[in-house]
Amino acid sequence: MTKLLLGAAAALLLAAPALAADLPRPTAATPASAPEAVYNWTGFYVGGQLGGAFAGSDNIVGSDGRFLAGVQGGADFNFARNWVIGVEAQYSWLPSNSSASLLYPGGTLLTEDTSGLGSVTGRLGYSWGPALLYGKGGYAFRDSSLSASVAGVAQPITTSGNKRDGYTIGGGLEYLFAPNWSAKVEYQYYNFGNTTVSSGPAELVGTNIRNDEHTVKAGVNYRFGWGGPPVTRY
Repeated sequence: MTKLLLGAAAALLLAAPALAADLPRPTAATPASAPEAVYNWTGFYVGGQLGGAFAGSDNIVGSDGRFLAGVQGGADFNFARNWVIGVEAQYSWLPSNSSASLLYPGGTLLTEDTSGLGSVTGRLGYSWGPALLYGKGGYAFRDSSLSASVAGVAQPITTSGNKRDGYTIGGGLEYLFAPNWSAKVEYQYYNFGNTTVSSGPAELVGTNIRNDEHTVKAGVNYRFGWGGPPVTRY
């Protein structure tokens, strides 16, 4: 019996290395993928902007640039993960010295004074990460007056056509750079149609004036985060 037990023990010792080789070896754990930040644009916002306005060559103002500063406010809704739709109201002031005049050969001076540009637009954008590329368009209005004078004496005139209400289109890029804060740069075109002088000094009658503006603005918004802050998705 003792010889039988010793023989069995020896056989087990000899078979152990082979059995160990057949056992499954531990493998390194697969690293977890990095979490993905999902940014939420839903909510209300208010902000301010600075920039410049440039009228076309057919305008009384000409193509010289003028400084502008303004405010904006709106609301966005984030849908289908990467798409954002919204509405925005905006107003920009132009400096008091931004009026322009056109002197006619007979001595009549035609002056246009535009003190502000405003708009109410819809926005549609595509977001990736903290960036939002968007287009916008809608109703535009401006504070503007047209007057005439001869040798410094005001002359009554009447006009037809449009000069205060119109449309605007544009687009821009907005970036969330901190919780509740975003910065943007955008181009916006305003068109207020044409104005024709119907009566007044003889050399003005029939004058047709184009009313449009090209603007470039940089702004900052504070976002109230109605939809919550950016979340992390795994």
